[in-house]
Amino acid sequence: MTVDYFDVNCQKCPRLAAFLCEVKEKNPTYHCKPVAPFGDKNAQLLIVGLAPGMHGANASGRPFTGDYAGIFLYEALHKFGFSNSPISESVNDGLALKNARITNAVKCLPPQNKPTSDEINVCNSFLVTELQTLSEKSVILTLGLIAHQAVLKAYDLKLSSAKFAHNAKHELPNGNFLINSYHTSGYNVKTKRLTKENFHAVFETILPLLE
Repeated sequence: MTVDYFDVNCQKCPRLAAFLCEVKEKNPTYHCKPVAPFGDKNAQLLIVGLAPGMHGANASGRPFTGDYAGIFLYEALHKFGFSNSPISESVNDGLALKNARITNAVKCLPPQNKPTSDEINVCNSFLVTELQTLSEKSVILTLGLIAHQAVLKAYDLKLSSAKFAHNAKHELPNGNFLINSYHTSGYNVKTKRLTKENFHAVFETILPLLE
């Protein structure tokens, strides 16, 4: 998918650019660049995560691919008809999404998986443009609080205007919906904060909104 709201050569955040260089030196086969959105360019469902994982998207070059965080996500996308496969292994595995696209609030791997507020704000310009590509009656699914807040910023809304809660539904000014979920991280899954059942419940909330 070719998009005009992404720059694979972006180096607007000096700390992130320097960190990617360090990681690339230690892992020459890794992608180690901003990770492009993946999926249907005409999608009504946009899934927003936090940032690429060190040995996941940062290595593979595809969001939520190659680490634990993608297991629940791609399995659910397949179960609910948004994907042709329940597993995402590499950019060459033939996986395709239908009516869904995955992106991140921050497109580059941050040290310790923690982007600064300035880095989130700089990258928000890409998210603003991406959200403008969505058609009417679209749904934005945010995985975690930072992604939720990034979407609110992209809509120029106060962070207090929509409280993050798992499976919460918020109507946006343009008629689209913002749905929250706990992040599909290994920590959340292993501690049972996020279970397969309560993650699938999020998609059961989403499907009627897309009809």
